[in-house]
Amino acid sequence: MTIPAATSLHARAAGEVAIRHMTERDWPSVREIFTAGIESGHATFEAKAPEWGQFDASRLEEHRFVAEVNGAVLGWAAVSAVSSRAAYSGVVEHSVYVAGRTRGRGVGKSLLRALIASTESAGIWTIQASVFPENEASLRLHKAEGFVIVGRRERIARMPGGPRAGQWRDTVLIERRSSVV
Repeated sequence: MTIPAATSLHARAAGEVAIRHMTERDWPSVREIFTAGIESGHATFEAKAPEWGQFDASRLEEHRFVAEVNGAVLGWAAVSAVSSRAAYSGVVEHSVYVAGRTRGRGVGKSLLRALIASTESAGIWTIQASVFPENEASLRLHKAEGFVIVGRRERIARMPGGPRAGQWRDTVLIERRSSVV
């Protein structure tokens, strides 16, 4: 797999972001970041982070990454297949989560670039996601990395819990088509 130089797996100077494959030992930190995203009300319709076994079974292992600085996990990215049908074998849905204290520092960009490189190396031609329209930072990040807005899904689902429990939400469907696959 080729990862862009800005996010390579080579040794980093102290304080620099390193991107590497996610392992089960990362799960406590990944779950904490996932939970904070859920609690924000602008990341997902999930009511709570899954257990490791469910997460592991639902995300493609070769396309799961963490960003870390000095051994601390600051964010994660992963993909899931959108369908078991062969025709959609090159289409995945992705998630990128960054710890609140490090947002705006390039962690999400590094994770997204690593994810793009790994999926393209595997022959995946489309990465897609649904983003809440209020999550403007995520939409800006994705647009900067070649994602386009495909459409808006109005009142697609209700929030399951938290301060927005029962509220209908829209999502913006985004995707990135590979120029090399």
